[in-house]
Amino acid sequence: MDLRKARQERTVQFRKDRFGMFIHWGIYAIPARGEWVRSQERISVEDYQPFFDSFNPYEYDPKAWAKLAKEAGMKYAVLTTKHHDGFCLFDSKLTDYKATNTPAGRDLVREYVDAFRAEGLKIGFYYSLLDWHHPDYPAYADRNHPMRGNEAVREAEKEKDFSRYVEYLHGQVRELLTNYGKIDIIWFDFSYGEMSGEKWEATKLVKMVRELQPGILIDNRLEGSGDAVGSIKTANPNFYAGDFDGPEQIIPPEGVIDELGDPVPWEACLTLNDNWGYTAKDHNYKTPEQVVRAIVECVSKNGNILLNVGPDARGNIPEESVQILKAVGKWMKKNGKSIYGCSRCELDKPEWGRYTQNGKFLYAHIYDRGIGPTAFKGLAGKIKKARLLMDDSEIKVEKPWNAGQYPEYAFINFGSTTLPDPIDTVVELELE
Repeated sequence: MDLRKARQERTVQFRKDRFGMFIHWGIYAIPARGEWVRSQERISVEDYQPFFDSFNPYEYDPKAWAKLAKEAGMKYAVLTTKHHDGFCLFDSKLTDYKATNTPAGRDLVREYVDAFRAEGLKIGFYYSLLDWHHPDYPAYADRNHPMRGNEAVREAEKEKDFSRYVEYLHGQVRELLTNYGKIDIIWFDFSYGEMSGEKWEATKLVKMVRELQPGILIDNRLEGSGDAVGSIKTANPNFYAGDFDGPEQIIPPEGVIDELGDPVPWEACLTLNDNWGYTAKDHNYKTPEQVVRAIVECVSKNGNILLNVGPDARGNIPEESVQILKAVGKWMKKNGKSIYGCSRCELDKPEWGRYTQNGKFLYAHIYDRGIGPTAFKGLAGKIKKARLLMDDSEIKVEKPWNAGQYPEYAFINFGSTTLPDPIDTVVELELE
């Protein structure tokens, strides 16, 4: 099997969709200090239990979440079905540590699937390979576990059987990929040190995943993480290398290519503020302009963007996130042609912004008006038609009287000292 070729074939539509919603949600929304709060504050299972006992997101409305994602221009979503704390939003038959046993009293993943599917969005499941609640997951010597280095749990380590945990992990993945219809993405998180690859029995796991959901996409974190890519960029990737790379909180400076020089599908996962899970004091939100330009940057480098929201304990997406996504959606509604189905072009990055391209259509994303006409290097005599994408109005491609010494450039002039769209003015260039 040519794993690199199969990877490209599986990701064709994924590489057209370009924009998705990440949703980090769980009982950690109650302490509201991020999804790693148990690890960072060394909270025991007993001291974490009150959050489980009181989890009651009575305002949870996944239909509203789905409508927001669609309005923002997103094409798919990925929900944390289980994060590192081990709490399951779905009705797993393999544990009591799940939403159906909290005051919520229902399968929250089922409602998510139904709502997002009704809006025509593709369905993704995040599933943590780590589990700080499971009795057979390493604690004392593990570098991430809340009880790391805690002498009170050291003796209990001798009774742990990691194979039981792996069986549990595989069993829960089977449940997720069996009970909810067609699933488009399974997003594993994450590997570190010896906890990687076959430690998770990754070959067996991926074979099961492919059998249950033949068209599903798998990320690269069965052997990678936010700062380690695994073998996906090698000429001979492992069977469980994944279908796409997932750089975290960074947009790769030059995209992602393998060691043979071929592009690797990738998706930058980014937060809207500084945290994944709901953090009450974090109001350091990105602006709609920053988000739009991040989307454009990813696409201009052959990448996707998975943009996160962290709903609160009541089940509401923070209002700051809502307003940002709605503003991004207004831009996407007018300029989506320059994102969906687009990729990088062969031209160098221009000083005024970026390019994306879809076949004969080249999209100039102009951020900086500058002084005088806007120049397109290497496009002299190659542009058949130019349109302002936001309203399809004609833009003339002209050779200014004072540009005779720049024969390789094409030029346009907006006739104004300001750009039509200060976030990102997109000009569609139809090439000859």
